[in-house]
Amino acid sequence: MSCTKVTDFGIPYLRGLHELSYLDLLGCPVTFASLETISGFTSLLQLNLNRCGLSDVGCQKLSDLIQLKDLNLGYNRITDACLINLKGLINLESLNLEYCRISSEGLLSIEGLTSLRTLELSETAVEALSHLSGLHNLENLNLSCTLVNDNSLAALSTLTSLKSLNLGDLLLTDVGLPFLSSLIGLTHLDLSDYLFDGFGLDNLKCFTNLQSLEICDGFLDDHYVDSIKGLTSLNLLNLSFNIGFTDRTLESISGLTALCLLNLTYNTDITDAGLRHLTPLKNLRSLYLDFTQVTAGELRRLHRDVLPNLVIFQPR
Repeated sequence: MSCTKVTDFGIPYLRGLHELSYLDLLGCPVTFASLETISGFTSLLQLNLNRCGLSDVGCQKLSDLIQLKDLNLGYNRITDACLINLKGLINLESLNLEYCRISSEGLLSIEGLTSLRTLELSETAVEALSHLSGLHNLENLNLSCTLVNDNSLAALSTLTSLKSLNLGDLLLTDVGLPFLSSLIGLTHLDLSDYLFDGFGLDNLKCFTNLQSLEICDGFLDDHYVDSIKGLTSLNLLNLSFNIGFTDRTLESISGLTALCLLNLTYNTDITDAGLRHLTPLKNLRSLYLDFTQVTAGELRRLHRDVLPNLVIFQPR
């Protein structure tokens, strides 16, 4: 029923669906008053209330949804007061609070949800992360566009089950990276807009399981890439909008033969001459070199003669 005009008045018509396990009300103009009916679905495992315009009014009934494994409250006007009602939802494995009006204090209400595997906190006012340190089963954590700083990252050192961590668009520096050194199981890491000062990327060498690394707008240049070239498990590397790379960067990453996607958009000193360094990357399927000095004709030749597996490449 997502993106429909279903309101609180229509929800009671669902009462006969006793075995309902999944309910998607994304974008519907409902309120928490609908929980009077929804809380009666004792088999409900997944509930999506994203973008419903919800406030805290009536949120108390959330505490009745004790079987829930997946709860999406993203893009609503709820605050820390609403999160108090989640304390008893000990079966939750996925919780989305993106763009909600919550702060670090609100995280106290979810520190006991130790079954959580996925937690979405992007675009919130969260800063301190100490209440997350006991969520040892957490695998996916999105903290992008929050108030998290270098010192906040210390609380993540205990989350050794983490596989995906998004720290994009934060005011972080090299001081914060060492706090992540225990997270050796990471397979995806987003450090876009990270403020490296010359040695920070050396801390990435311990993440030998990384399959996806994104460092966009990081003010990087060629010498940083030496810290990346040992990450041979990478299949996605996004270094777009750094503007300091030259053909030497292409040479440095030529040993990352597992790469399927490479994005170096807006690195204006990369030229046609550097494309020869990409010839070992036989697994490449997507290559983005927009706003570089690479010409479309030379890139088409590379596709035709050397990298036939390319499906997407820019410029064309």
